[in-house]
Amino acid sequence: MARRRKRQEEEHENHERWLVSYADFITLLFAFFVVMYAISSVNEGKYRVLSSAIVDAFRSGSTININTTPPSGGANTMIEIPETKPIAKAVKGEPAGNKSKPGGGQGDENARLGQLTQDLAKVMDPLVQSGQVTITHSSKGVTIDIRDTALFPTGQAQPNDQSRLLMANMALQLAKVDNPIRVEGFTDTVPIRNSYFPSNWELSASRAGSVVRLFQENGIKPERLVAVGRGSNLPVGDNATADGRASNRRVAITVLASGLSDAEVLSPQDASLANGR
Repeated sequence: MARRRKRQEEEHENHERWLVSYADFITLLFAFFVVMYAISSVNEGKYRVLSSAIVDAFRSGSTININTTPPSGGANTMIEIPETKPIAKAVKGEPAGNKSKPGGGQGDENARLGQLTQDLAKVMDPLVQSGQVTITHSSKGVTIDIRDTALFPTGQAQPNDQSRLLMANMALQLAKVDNPIRVEGFTDTVPIRNSYFPSNWELSASRAGSVVRLFQENGIKPERLVAVGRGSNLPVGDNATADGRASNRRVAITVLASGLSDAEVLSPQDASLANGR
């Protein structure tokens, strides 16, 4: 009896050995997750260096090596990119920034803008015949110079009824292309100072903004539009004469050729060319 009781007590003690195996399993599981976390952690500094190096490599077309200094116990990171062509030169014969439609070229661009010039001339023929509008097709695009009397009351920037109809008809033609549109307001040298416009700068900018707003209301995408106020700068006529001042008070709408920035400054020579002078 004593032996049987002793054997039962020993067997009872053996039943708790699973705790040792369970503790080992938990320890290994904890170590596994620690390793997985360490592997998944991204060194942000190294990632930025790698990203910048890849961008520079594609721009310059050179082979680069990246060596980053790791923390103690780490390993160096080296990335080698074979020499490649710069992306901007990958398409032969097409300059960087050319936004022509697929399958088209400079000839197609000129043809589209030439057709746009003819369509605008038909729509605005009465104003062209009266000398209030001048339309010019040049290397910069299509420029429409409109005297202020066709758009605004004297000394104001609120469009008149004629300008609303004019902008609506122009918008129908301008919607046929997707080129950027720059609207510039110009004044003469006679100073203006009232509660609305402290100077010619504000007047010219407000007039350009009014034209841009009318274009947008008539369906032209706002991302295509930019308004610029130039005040009395870049005159196309002699401000010493009444006729010269009248020609300087104008709004110039330019449909920019593909690849030109909408912020490009119009030179006095270009302004004279746009007015046929």
